[in-house]
Amino acid sequence: MPEQDVTVGQLLLAEYQCVKDEQKARIGFRDNLLYVTLAVVAAVIAAAAQAKQASMLLALPPVCVVLGWTYLVNDEKISAIGAYVREDLGPRLAALAEPGGGFQAFGWETAHRGDARRRSRKAVQLLVDLLAFCAVPLAALVLFWADGGSGALLVVLSVVEALAVAGLAWQVVWYANGA
Repeated sequence: MPEQDVTVGQLLLAEYQCVKDEQKARIGFRDNLLYVTLAVVAAVIAAAAQAKQASMLLALPPVCVVLGWTYLVNDEKISAIGAYVREDLGPRLAALAEPGGGFQAFGWETAHRGDARRRSRKAVQLLVDLLAFCAVPLAALVLFWADGGSGALLVVLSVVEALAVAGLAWQVVWYANGA
């Protein structure tokens, strides 16, 4: 069997393909988390309304926090992959292609970040994320508290849930400011 030499450029392109495949999979998974969250919220609200049990709304905060955190972690990894391609992989491949400089590999990774409406899109996405993963469960907690017919243990649980949702909200805002 003849030996085949693999060049550094081929290895970098293979790495690029692998990280972009991971990024694509994470984007699909992340985006589906919003739909899953909407479905869970609708199901819990419908069940609570049908049973006339405000305490059932206490299911929303932990579910939204778990789904929101998973969404946030995937979003961060998607951004990290983009940064890695822009700042590390692309420049290494460009140096191989044109040792003197001037060539930019994977220009789309940088070009799409220069869009004039990027900031407004990011702000709207921040609002959507906060609404889906934080405002909805906080509204459920407010409805639970307004119902007033629950024992002390459920009230303590609801306060813990409110703190978890507030923590997630802080993380969502913090990650949005850093991206």
